[in-house]
Amino acid sequence: MNPMDRARLLPWTGPGGKPCYLIGGTGTGYVSRLADRMEAEQMESAADLIEEARRILASCAWTPGEIHLLAYDLNDALTEVHRVSESRGTRLQQMVDDLDAEDEDDDGGDGASAAA
Repeated sequence: MNPMDRARLLPWTGPGGKPCYLIGGTGTGYVSRLADRMEAEQMESAADLIEEARRILASCAWTPGEIHLLAYDLNDALTEVHRVSESRGTRLQQMVDDLDAEDEDDDGGDGASAAA
């Protein structure tokens, strides 16, 4: 298996906006815990921004500058939430693949002993 197949997309970017990955590990190390905390903070920040957007848009007394800033902030939050969802989706798929592989191993072992 290619190590990048097991890589975790981290919730931050590297130089030039390139994605950062954590390769290997159990998911309980320092970088994994840091990434988990950062993802939680990004999700909470996005939820707060949604509430602010609702408040601003409901007032109907906003200025073009406020709408521009809101759109900018919403874009940033959406970018972060998208990265989190990609990372979590990949990790969930890895878990499903691992379970499927275990089931295949179990089926193969049972089938061989049943035939003997």
